[in-house]
Amino acid sequence: MKNLPETIRMACTYVFLVLMAFLSLFPFVWMMIGATNTNTDVTKGKISFGSAFFDNFAKLSELFDVGQIFLNSAKIAIVGSFFTLLISSMAGYGFEIFRSALRERVYQALLLSMMVPFAALMIPLFTLLATADVLDTHMAVILPAVASAYIIFYFRQSTKAFPSELRDAARVDGLKEWQIFLFVYVPVMRSTYAAAFIIVFMTAWNNFLWPLIVLQSNELKTITLAISSLGSSYSPDFGVIMVATVLATLPTLLVFFAMQRQFVQGMLGSVK
Repeated sequence: MKNLPETIRMACTYVFLVLMAFLSLFPFVWMMIGATNTNTDVTKGKISFGSAFFDNFAKLSELFDVGQIFLNSAKIAIVGSFFTLLISSMAGYGFEIFRSALRERVYQALLLSMMVPFAALMIPLFTLLATADVLDTHMAVILPAVASAYIIFYFRQSTKAFPSELRDAARVDGLKEWQIFLFVYVPVMRSTYAAAFIIVFMTAWNNFLWPLIVLQSNELKTITLAISSLGSSYSPDFGVIMVATVLATLPTLLVFFAMQRQFVQGMLGSVK
């Protein structure tokens, strides 16, 4: 490649980028096209937009209370994200700022917990929540994800870039540690919080296995469980499934595009 003329190298680069962009975007385009076509057209592989979107949406509304399942998913994702960011950021801040003899051992044990597969934790978690009498509630979905080892690790690494001069100046001014955290650390690390929020929100919104285990009532089901039930029927209507998938994808896309600049800054460790 080094011996090729500059124009040929640029052409090869753009061809490769276009190919990768097509492979990445085609599933989303196919999903949107399928949402506007009937089940028969989707099965046949029709690749042009149709006029059956509202019919598919009407069928979906007959099967599920669309507003309720969206409200359930939004409640779990937003409330869960808030508490996950609050607790995990406090833990990450504490691991980096406060020094003790056991700090690194506890932190290493926390990182080792990331190696334990969730399948090995399902039965103990289910038993624990059953003992606490919170099964078949949204709290049962939110609580296991509140203390995330990955988000704690992410915040600790980001806290390394937090200017120590700001913390020292705040202590000289008489601020207590919780005031430093809320009024100095949080505003300065807003890009980190934005990036973590996108990760946590998308994980909570797309969560399937754990809600499937702990949620039994139909009025508590989330959008992922609704899509799963549509696909598990004897004769699935792929047009309806595509409509439900489009609706389930929109919130995560909106959140990402609304906060993409902060997401990039947070992942690069930018502190302002």
